[in-house]
Amino acid sequence: MLPTNRTHKEYQDFVKYQIQLHYASGILKLTHNDWLLIEKLWNTDLSNTAKFLQKQYGRRGPKPIDPDCMLRSYLLMLLTRQGYSITYWVDELRRAPIFAILSGFEPGHTPGIGTFYDFFSRLWNSDSPNIKKQEKRRKRKPPKGKKKGEKALTTSPGKVARLVKRLLKYTSSNSTKQPFDGLYNFFQSEFLTVSANLGLLGLMDSLTVAGDGTPVVTSSLLRSKSMCNCRAQGLENCQHKRVFSQPDCDSGWDSSRERFFNGYHLYMLTASDSPYDLPLYPRFQPASRHDSLSLIVSAIEFSQRFHLGTVNRVLLDAAHDAIAIYQLFDHHNVEPIIDLNCHNATNTPLAGDFTLSPFGIPICSAGIPMKPNGFDHKKGCHKWRCGKAKGKINTCTSPCSSAKYGRTFLTYLGDNPRLITKTKRGSEEWKLIYNRRTSVERSNKREKVDYKLESGRHRTTMIWYMRIFGIMMCQHIDAWHSTSKSTLNQKYLILG
Repeated sequence: MLPTNRTHKEYQDFVKYQIQLHYASGILKLTHNDWLLIEKLWNTDLSNTAKFLQKQYGRRGPKPIDPDCMLRSYLLMLLTRQGYSITYWVDELRRAPIFAILSGFEPGHTPGIGTFYDFFSRLWNSDSPNIKKQEKRRKRKPPKGKKKGEKALTTSPGKVARLVKRLLKYTSSNSTKQPFDGLYNFFQSEFLTVSANLGLLGLMDSLTVAGDGTPVVTSSLLRSKSMCNCRAQGLENCQHKRVFSQPDCDSGWDSSRERFFNGYHLYMLTASDSPYDLPLYPRFQPASRHDSLSLIVSAIEFSQRFHLGTVNRVLLDAAHDAIAIYQLFDHHNVEPIIDLNCHNATNTPLAGDFTLSPFGIPICSAGIPMKPNGFDHKKGCHKWRCGKAKGKINTCTSPCSSAKYGRTFLTYLGDNPRLITKTKRGSEEWKLIYNRRTSVERSNKREKVDYKLESGRHRTTMIWYMRIFGIMMCQHIDAWHSTSKSTLNQKYLILG
């Protein structure tokens, strides 16, 4: 049977009636944290959940529990920051009446564990709870960072350039379907749209996005079973395929903790101009994947799925400093603001005796950096003049030009997009824009520390995606609550 489409007003009336029924006598009391949860969910409209999932239910059979109640209950589990598993949360719904009421259930009539997992599968567009097949071969651990805090090196040099070259050659507007597309479509229509209308994501016609990866530990060991009898024959290190319980996970190097870990590499894209560092798009990658490769996959998928605005800039750290990444974003008319990798900070030869510094400043044959002299928008180039020139007089003792104005030089954006950037690298404007890149780090901190992302006891990629999308929804709910002025009268809600 199709689920009922309960309006948000009906949900508010239900909450009001149940609170008066159970808490008006004063035997049960509500704490300050309970009122905070009531205020957040009171203004969060999830009434379109049933309409969004209508095709996932049959027209015959028993009446299902309202999908908006199931989703609201899961978000409430994350908002309380106590539920590490569905089993634990089901017991909490039975123990505390306020949790059942805020979810939309009558106390004593709450769903079981299997009902939650059945609801999650309706948001997952695949018959398998994982993305990859369970049968695969073992992989070696990636190399460690050479210095303290340094990320793992790429295992295959030139892979970024080859991938970008292929993407530019076979550009297609048709997106590759992913099992989490249903989750993201719902998140975009019901949460990103609301935040965009409230002005919490920045200017939608020139959106600035920040990206960064973070390790997500899911288990201490990579559990797998052999598919052969090589070990019984005395062969310990066979190369046959094995059955992995978490096929989408592998081993990676955590540069911040300086140790190997097993799990995912979560690459997150956030709205850097958002005052609340709101997330836009998550992507679970294998733990061994480098930030640069994760960025390319996430950026292409995000551009094919995000329809609320136009991305103008992308802010990235030094791990993404590759010429191919600049070319990819230039192809999509997005300005990359990327910090320089200290290992690649050398002068680059230019025409004649000129060289280009790591900050995109031409240096003449005498070793003197040239002065900026404006930007030519028609030609798409920066204009420079002799570093010793003052006004219309050139004070250089050994001038390389007979012009009274001094030697001039042009650097075109297409010649070296890594060093010759639209916003001049190292300028005050560039630094001001790049400082907003830390928004993605703050967003990752909220997900991993505040909402305890890694505390989830899950074994499938489907539930991990459900957890990260649920946490992202809670981040937006927190932002809505911070910006809105609460009009909920506590005495009126209890006493009527």
